[in-house]
Amino acid sequence: MNGKDMRGKSAIVGMGMAGVGEAPGFSAMELLGQAALKAVKDAGLKLQDIDGVFAATSSHAFPTLSVIEYLGLKPRFFEGTNVGGSSFEMHLLQATLALEAGLCDAALVCYGSNQRTAGGRLVSMSEPQWHETPYKPRHPITAYALAASRHMAEYGTKREDLADVALAARAWANLNPEAFARGPLTKDEVMSARMISDPLSKSDCCLVTDGAAACVLVRADRAKHLPGKPVYFMGASGAAHHRSIVAMPNLTTTAAADSGPRAFEAAGVTQKDIDVVMVYDAFTINTILFLEDLGFCPKGEGGRFVQDGRIAPGGELAVNTNGGGLSCVHPGMYGLFLIAEAVAQIRGQAGDRQIENCNIALCHGNGGTLSSQCTAILGSETVL
Repeated sequence: MNGKDMRGKSAIVGMGMAGVGEAPGFSAMELLGQAALKAVKDAGLKLQDIDGVFAATSSHAFPTLSVIEYLGLKPRFFEGTNVGGSSFEMHLLQATLALEAGLCDAALVCYGSNQRTAGGRLVSMSEPQWHETPYKPRHPITAYALAASRHMAEYGTKREDLADVALAARAWANLNPEAFARGPLTKDEVMSARMISDPLSKSDCCLVTDGAAACVLVRADRAKHLPGKPVYFMGASGAAHHRSIVAMPNLTTTAAADSGPRAFEAAGVTQKDIDVVMVYDAFTINTILFLEDLGFCPKGEGGRFVQDGRIAPGGELAVNTNGGGLSCVHPGMYGLFLIAEAVAQIRGQAGDRQIENCNIALCHGNGGTLSSQCTAILGSETVL
């Protein structure tokens, strides 16, 4: 069995979100539970129908066990791979494999966090710091600042280019009533924002929000008999080259350069076929790096590629149409929200930000400090 064998074998039939933005008074698990119940209902199933559980959280040592207990499930198969924010794109692949093998019949992929109301700080203490401790880094921000600085030095990328990423995200968020950060934003405001870790300012950093998301997958033959429009799994691949940023082989090239081509091959599509690109924009430099590494522009051209509204509403390439982690939602791990927006777009449920004739969406997750990368491609029935 290879990646191509999984094309169209499963479909997302239910999607749910809860607590996006601020949800005071709710624990991470309570928010996860709300999203899970919405996803199961959206799928036209009952909670007892779920016999596969895939979960990763930043709040639980044993996330799948905690989810199973909280929801009262008795799954036949469960998986708790946690490679950071890209875990959920990997879970789509794992769930598809489990469904195809007959290990489960209805798979729940879920995540929840109350990061904002529980603490509200964009600081990771999970990053190995023994190498960098004398330099007093502020991880994860400092790690991404290193990548941004290197990209500027090698390719002439400018802070103005990073600003174009933030402005595009806000423009999309202004079309999304669920986005946490909405309202006018100018390039002057972005450029004059408080510096956090040079060259990344406050406007280059993702939000710190609450939020939960969940989706339900079944085998493709069953999906046709459920009430919602199925969104089919077309292909996915993961890659990782390091854990700590100081061990990253090349600060300007991520493992997406490996995961992306494999995912495209498995899905049988190319960059020109993609209608919506959802990349994990924890920081503005991420969008530039991933557009390069996924082949939407040549290496080193990402900064110039995003100029002049090219990835904003009305631009050449629809990128992060929900507003992304920069302006929509970012509750610690963002990967499942990439999937939620892709599903909304393919189903035609994205409202004012809807992309016309959207049939194929790419979701690219990132975990750690540019550490784990996972690319997943989803599509409508018309492209199978």
